[in-house]
Amino acid sequence: MLEVVSAEYVAEYRIRVCFNTGEEGVVDLRDALWGTVFEPLRDLAAFRRFSVSEVLHTICWDNGADFAPEFLRDKMVEQEKLEIPSESESFAVRDKPKPADR
Repeated sequence: MLEVVSAEYVAEYRIRVCFNTGEEGVVDLRDALWGTVFEPLRDLAAFRRFSVSEVLHTICWDNGADFAPEFLRDKMVEQEKLEIPSESESFAVRDKPKPADR
C-alpha cells in the first residue's frame, strides 16, 4: 500500500512528498483546491498547516481535508512530465540566433 512518509512545504501550493516506495518529488496542488473541504486551503496560511497523518498515511489538514497518496504520486509524476523549463532555459532558447533567410 502506498503511503506518504514525509512532506515539506516548498512554496505557494507546492509540497515535497516522500513515499514509502522511495519515490519523492514536488506536487503542485493549486488546481486541486476546489470543493467545500479544499477551498479554505486556497488561503496560503491554512494550506501551509498540513501534517502527515499516522493513521491515513498521507497529508491532511485540520479541517478534514486530505489527498490519497495515489493521487499525490500520480499528480507529481504528471507534473514532472509537463515541467516547464526554468526562466533562464527559456531565455536561452528564445535568444538563439535564427538562420538567415535565403
